[in-house]
Amino acid sequence: MTKKWYNYFVSVDTGSDAAQGDASDSDSPARSASAAQSVAEIARSVATEPSFAAPVSDPTSFDEIYKAAEIPSAPQGYSILKVADMLQSEHIRSQPSDVKRSSVLVALDAAGVDIKDVIQDAVRRDRALDGYERVQQRALDDLEARKTKENGQIQADMDRLIAEQRAKMQKNNDDVTQAKEKFFGWRLKKQQEEKKIADAVGYFVSENPITTGSAVSIPDAAAKPAKRS
Repeated sequence: MTKKWYNYFVSVDTGSDAAQGDASDSDSPARSASAAQSVAEIARSVATEPSFAAPVSDPTSFDEIYKAAEIPSAPQGYSILKVADMLQSEHIRSQPSDVKRSSVLVALDAAGVDIKDVIQDAVRRDRALDGYERVQQRALDDLEARKTKENGQIQADMDRLIAEQRAKMQKNNDDVTQAKEKFFGWRLKKQQEEKKIADAVGYFVSENPITTGSAVSIPDAAAKPAKRS
C-alpha cells in the first residue's frame, strides 16, 4: 500500500518495532519530522479550551462528556475510539506495530476516511476530557473553600457557645461561694447570739437547754427506726 498516510499519523516510534518497520526507509527522519509537524498543525486546529453545551449528569460517562463538548461525529463513524477497538481486534492485536498500523490504514483508505480526521477526533476528545477535569477541579476547589469557611463559622459558634456556658458555670460557682460566705457569717453571729442567751439562762437552770453549736438536722419520721411491738 502507499505511504501517503504516514505524514498524517502519530507514529514517531523509537522502539524496536518502529526501527524494524522503517529500517529500509532512507528518508525516515524526514518523514518523522513531517509527521510531527502535521500533528502539531492538527492540534492547533482544535480549540484548546472546549466549551460544554450542557451539564454532565454522570461524570463517569465519557460519552456524555464528549456529547456535552459537542465533538462532531467522526467521518463514516471512524472515531479514534473505533480505531482503538480495531487495534485490539483479535486479528491484529498480537501483530507488530507496523502491521497494526498498516491494517488500520488500509481499512480507513477503503472507507474513504483520512487519518488526519481520526487524529483530530482524538485531540478533541483529549481536550474535552482535560477541560472537564479542570471544570471538576474548579468545582472541587470552590466546594472546599465554601466548606472551610463554613467550618470556620461553626468553630467560631462553638467557641462562643462554650465560652458562654463556661461563664454561666463560673457564675453558678460564684453564686454558691457568695451564699456560703453569707451563711457562714450568719452562723457565726447566730452562735454568738446563742452564747449570750445561754449565758443568761445559765444563772437560773442546772442544765442549760440552749445550744450554741451548729444545728443538727432533725431526721424525718421515715428515717426513724420502727418501734418493736
